[in-house]
Amino acid sequence: MKFLIFSWLIISSIIHAQEKYLIFFKDKGITKESFLAKSADRENLAIKYLSKRSIERRKKVLGDKFFTYEDLPINQFFIDRINSYGIKIVNKLKWFNAVSAYLNESEINELKKENFIEKIVKVKKVKHSNPIAGNVPFKKLPLPTNINNTYNYGPSITQNELSDIPAVHNMGFSGEGVIIGLLDSGYDWERHNSLKERDVIAEYDFIYNDSETSNDSKDAVSTQHNHGTSVFSILAGFDEGKIIGPAFNASFILAKTEYIPTETHVEELNYAEALEWMDSIGVDITTSSLGYSEFDEGEGSYTYEDMDGNSTIVTRAAEMAFERGIIVITSAGNEGNQPWKYITAPGDGFNTLTIGAVNASNNLASYSSRGPTFDGRIKPEIVAMGSSVFNAVAGTDTLYGYGSGTSFSSPMAAGIAGLLLSAYPHLTNKQVRSIMMESGDNVSNPNNDIGYGLVSALKAVTFPNISVQNSNYKINKMFPDTVFMKTDSIHFLFTKENSDLIEIAAVRKDENRKLQFEIPFADTGNIIRFSFELFDSHGNLIYKEPLEGNYRWEYGSELISFKVENPIHKPVIPAKFTLSQNYPNPFNSITKINYSIPEELGTAKVRIDLYDILGRKVKTVINKEMNSGNHFVSFSSEGLSSGVYFYRFQSNDFMQTKKMIILK
Repeated sequence: MKFLIFSWLIISSIIHAQEKYLIFFKDKGITKESFLAKSADRENLAIKYLSKRSIERRKKVLGDKFFTYEDLPINQFFIDRINSYGIKIVNKLKWFNAVSAYLNESEINELKKENFIEKIVKVKKVKHSNPIAGNVPFKKLPLPTNINNTYNYGPSITQNELSDIPAVHNMGFSGEGVIIGLLDSGYDWERHNSLKERDVIAEYDFIYNDSETSNDSKDAVSTQHNHGTSVFSILAGFDEGKIIGPAFNASFILAKTEYIPTETHVEELNYAEALEWMDSIGVDITTSSLGYSEFDEGEGSYTYEDMDGNSTIVTRAAEMAFERGIIVITSAGNEGNQPWKYITAPGDGFNTLTIGAVNASNNLASYSSRGPTFDGRIKPEIVAMGSSVFNAVAGTDTLYGYGSGTSFSSPMAAGIAGLLLSAYPHLTNKQVRSIMMESGDNVSNPNNDIGYGLVSALKAVTFPNISVQNSNYKINKMFPDTVFMKTDSIHFLFTKENSDLIEIAAVRKDENRKLQFEIPFADTGNIIRFSFELFDSHGNLIYKEPLEGNYRWEYGSELISFKVENPIHKPVIPAKFTLSQNYPNPFNSITKINYSIPEELGTAKVRIDLYDILGRKVKTVINKEMNSGNHFVSFSSEGLSSGVYFYRFQSNDFMQTKKMIILK
């Protein structure tokens, strides 16, 4: 018996010694330069690894360069070689040219001898954003009724009406032709009345690597699929008199990525791998009700400084998905009344559309995570109803309840994006993101609580947008039914820079409500300002849009703006190392040190040490692996006396020293 116990202790210690690591490769068996030189093979490679749908979506934003070096699969020789050590690969991330595995120190030392391995990095700890509470049972209450609505929303009427969704359903749009991907804990969709008829075209469990996304014998807890089922029903449920989701007629891809029992060690790599999979199928929109952060001190944990749009794996994966034409939507997190307070990854992404939560009265939910990102960008971008949202209960056929959290506002926003793309399939992800922000009710004064405000489906589908046909730019426009049905003629008024006003009249003929106005040729970059006036059969003006001012469009671009300027963010990656003078300098308590890592490196170990006037090291400011990009670190003078100090930046072969002065 003692022998058995002793053996178990040895095995336990070996298992404990293994931690999860990312193994990055130097290339893909072919260098990036060689790949770019063979651009003629791009189409054949794309057909091999991507669906036709994925290629079409990518071409909308990437043109002929729609298949990138990152899209090549990981070299099979590298995988076989790692397997030969008896190491089991967990995740394969082609966009990052990396795999994950549980390794001990001996295995790491052996792998470092392989000349195809660039580096081995410990996977950081993450903590997912918990729902605020479990489902509250549904109690029958008197419900508002609208006899003009196409559908009977039942108790879900409140969450839908708050964002003007019934008005868009009445116009005939409900998500047709759009593919939406969900990343969550699991889905009991084939059982529940509101979900069993949905068009699920693919599903996969990235935890256990099988195609079962509802609970099975491998799941450790019976609640594993509860959260994802609720989220799916809010987005896509259809059970008249009970629940109707915004985009119930879309097609869906379901990814089970979130492991419920170990909340503080959720694997964000499942998330990244799922995005690659969804992209290859041809997803248009992805939505996740998962937020990643880590509040506890400890080696390898994320901090608020990492919420910079360029640090966490999930954020970088989300941004790579956006670069490939996908509309990426995620919840802001439920940390608003917690010590952390701020948005969680991937909500810090430059182009990830991050969703906060309000209640039925359009008041900010106290738990909704706030902005800004660490580098100062406004977050969340928009909000939707996230408090007391009606949803399906997993493990049942017909039961419903109410739940709260940004987990439940995110699927509402994703559904609205689905309606917009269904109405205008030509839209790119950049256009959808911009229009969603323009459709908020706080667009004139965005802030870090609600961003651009409560999103409106009606405002989104009626916001003008650009399409290109035969090299001609056209403005597409729909109007709300309340005024459109009374309209006899529509005048499109526009002016170019430094020119007189031009007026174009269009008689309403399109039964689908869609109107197009062609823009006469102008020089690229020329600013076009325009508005619409609607008249009845007697020639009376009955509607003007915008009520004040004009829409603005730069000839040759794809974005129309009214209040939102430059909504698409693209971080400028530097070409060389830089170290800036700290600011302020001199300073009393807090100063900031800016530095940059060149794009070609991908990542680099950064160290900044502080020395006194005698050359003695007094403090290490930062010592960690960082991604390429522009960064800054805040430095406190606590514990230091007034005087002259020097801070030295070291990374790879680069070293630079600058002087700072503390005055107390």
